[in-house]
Amino acid sequence: MDEHVLHTYQRAEEVFVSGNGAEIVDASGKQYLDFLGGIAVSALGHAHPGLTAALRDQVGKVVHVSNLFRHPYTEEVATRLARLSGLEAVFFTNSGAEANEAALKIARKFHKNAGNPERTGFIAIEGGFHGRTLGALSLTHNAKYRAPFEPLVPGCSWVPANDVAALESALRRERPAALVLEPIQGEAGVRELTREFLRAARRTCDATGTLLVHDEVQGGCGRTGQFLAGDAASVKPDIVTLAKPIAAGLPMGACVVSKGLVDTLQPGDHGSTFAGGPLVCRAALVFLRELEEGGLMQQVAERGTQLRAGLEGLQREIPLISELRGRGLIQGVRLARGAEDAQRELYRAGLITNRTGGDVIRLLPPYVITPAQIARGLDILREVLRAL
Repeated sequence: MDEHVLHTYQRAEEVFVSGNGAEIVDASGKQYLDFLGGIAVSALGHAHPGLTAALRDQVGKVVHVSNLFRHPYTEEVATRLARLSGLEAVFFTNSGAEANEAALKIARKFHKNAGNPERTGFIAIEGGFHGRTLGALSLTHNAKYRAPFEPLVPGCSWVPANDVAALESALRRERPAALVLEPIQGEAGVRELTREFLRAARRTCDATGTLLVHDEVQGGCGRTGQFLAGDAASVKPDIVTLAKPIAAGLPMGACVVSKGLVDTLQPGDHGSTFAGGPLVCRAALVFLRELEEGGLMQQVAERGTQLRAGLEGLQREIPLISELRGRGLIQGVRLARGAEDAQRELYRAGLITNRTGGDVIRLLPPYVITPAQIARGLDILREVLRAL
């Protein structure tokens, strides 16, 4: 099937053809329980009836108009994102990497406008992942992603996660345009930054005139049971980047900025042909309405509590589990050994997960997952880990 496709992915052999909620079916008819959700994307699961109806309706009306013209859904999506995030205004993108690119450009333009054109660098956190475009890649810590494509954007450096002293020293010494961090580092193995660290980042950015960017592409949009993962520390960034679940499976991202940054970009400074079109905005409205008015945020919190309680029970039973990470429906199971084997055997047993940070099984189920499906997933996990 890949004769004319660039070999950039190591795909499983199975071909998925249909799904319902948190279950997905391959071409042979085998059913899988989806604890990965398209890597944190399929928040409403598969074949969600409300999403299906909205997209069918929109395809029959208009799919694309470009950003030279208006369509009916832009402002409602933007208003909901501003309200939920506690920030002010939105630039729509097609992905998380594009949202991060927009954030970097806003940071540089802000300092240039303020009379500090020398402030062009960026500080990020060791273990962070921000995307694969050249700008976002420049902030991504793991050298295996960066090295093949260097030289990248100059002036990027990293500090250790949760090291407050190192962070404060770097911000005061380097005076970057922005500090970019993930409150929960998904690709590093669902590693949370501490509340102390997040608060120190906000405090020191304020003291040094540095913009604070929270990359919540994976951990945001309600996945922790709060709209933003950083909300648990009562920290508001100057910019937050969102994507993955925001349009429930369609490609969409958002760069959301505080009031003081609303006028930084002027017409012609930045743009996107496809971003924020009527089809993806219609999907985003279905998701955001479910989140705000349909009880979906509370459901995530409840299922996350159930999942953590079940994992804690497994940890007491199975010494192979060395650590539990994350919250809500972004959780990780760190294994003392054999994580690659575990992920493969879970897949064979009908539970879709993946492995990050070397030794962590990452769990990112759809927000609509049921209590019974959480319990069934925990049973499969127990059986596989006991066998290992």
